[in-house]
Amino acid sequence: MPKVDDAHFAARRRQILDAAAACFAREGFHRTSVQDIVRESGVSAGLVYRYFTSKDDMIAAIVTERHEQRERRLREEDPVTAYTDLLRGLGDPATRDALRLSLQVWAETVRSERIRDLVRSGVDRPARLLAGAALPPDLDADSVIRIFIAIYQGLLLQTVLDDTLDHAALAATAEHLLRTALTPPPERGPAGEGMMGS
Repeated sequence: MPKVDDAHFAARRRQILDAAAACFAREGFHRTSVQDIVRESGVSAGLVYRYFTSKDDMIAAIVTERHEQRERRLREEDPVTAYTDLLRGLGDPATRDALRLSLQVWAETVRSERIRDLVRSGVDRPARLLAGAALPPDLDADSVIRIFIAIYQGLLLQTVLDDTLDHAALAATAEHLLRTALTPPPERGPAGEGMMGS
């Protein structure tokens, strides 16, 4: 397929997914019809169905894209910095629709096994990616990672409910806790002194 066709395909797909995400954030998955997405996107129903066979396909594509973006950041950046940037980003007014959409995705996991599997993989894959982090011997890497994922999820929920949160302070606190967890205790010499003495 020529590159111009690839670019056109990607642009149309993006146009439809952005319209679907806007509709889902505004009205919810079940109150949004494909016709709503057609109106929002400005393309024909036939073209929408050429790219996606159903609303569930659109939801799955949105979830997959978001997970891939987060994983890319964790691979390419310092994981602690990438994580705390995600927490700070929760306070950006431009993310409000995305946060509401995330809550709906989590709720959809109760109804849809496909969406549940995608959301589960969005937790499991980063956990595996970061499982090699150096930790004090008494801490389980998977447990630490899942606790910090839970902090992100909990703060996302609180952000949707309360727009007065101080996300900079929350991110700074989470960064301190995470860096503390990732810092092995100093080696001890005789009589409890550090290896270099005190």
